[in-house]
Amino acid sequence: MSTANKRNWRQPSILPGFGLTLGYTLAYLTLIILIPLAALVIRASSLGIEGFANILSDERTLLALRISFGAALIAALVNVVFGVIVAWVLVRYDFPGRRLLDAIVDLPFALPTAVAGIALAALYAQNGWIGALFAPLGIKIAFTPAGIVVALIFIGLPFVVRTVQPVMEEVDREVEEAAATLGASRFQTVRMVVLPTLSPAILTGFALAFARAVGEYGSVIFIAGNIPYVSEIAPLLIVIRLEEFNYAGATAIAAIMLVISFAMLLLINLLQAWSRRRFANVR
Repeated sequence: MSTANKRNWRQPSILPGFGLTLGYTLAYLTLIILIPLAALVIRASSLGIEGFANILSDERTLLALRISFGAALIAALVNVVFGVIVAWVLVRYDFPGRRLLDAIVDLPFALPTAVAGIALAALYAQNGWIGALFAPLGIKIAFTPAGIVVALIFIGLPFVVRTVQPVMEEVDREVEEAAATLGASRFQTVRMVVLPTLSPAILTGFALAFARAVGEYGSVIFIAGNIPYVSEIAPLLIVIRLEEFNYAGATAIAAIMLVISFAMLLLINLLQAWSRRRFANVR
């Protein structure tokens, strides 16, 4: 490090208190996040490698994990598409009832998940208002994996909208107008001007919606049917193992979910960093 850099490093900040706030941050994260996660891993390790491998290779566990992560991935992708559209409508257009629609977006945040699950199950059952429309076509939504996806879309949509909306509000419309004057079509303007600006926010919204959906329990169990090997999610299987007093098995499944979630979120963060660098280079 050069002398000039050392001098800049030692200069006090305008807002002092870095040491205190850093210590508080590390202590808070350790107590709230790191210690519980470490306890989870330690408890799961009591099974040993063989016991852990047996749980990992169990067909019921594998299917529950596939349903949880597969449904969460599908729901997050759907929310990315429609969340961006909803954010676009709220930002770019002024119409009667816009403020009401903006408030409705936050409803899944405030509504208890159990209430949402009961309402969705009643609506999408074969005799429900929406389910009855699909029943003559032989399509069953409630009490199937499709019902799980519907519930996860419901609870994940606000994460995408609220992440993309403020970034979209800051997009300079003069750039879009300049692209139009240069002969770009609307599709080209959206693809080459708008989406590169929004891509980091879209990836962040996707990550938040996906992470929220993976661990969702309350709204899913009422609409899933909870049939082993068919529509049983991993969080429910963890609860079942706890009720069987199989604490090590429950923590092992939770540890597997933790590793998979961490790997996927790390990949998404790397994509976010790449997207930001790419957009900065384009600018």
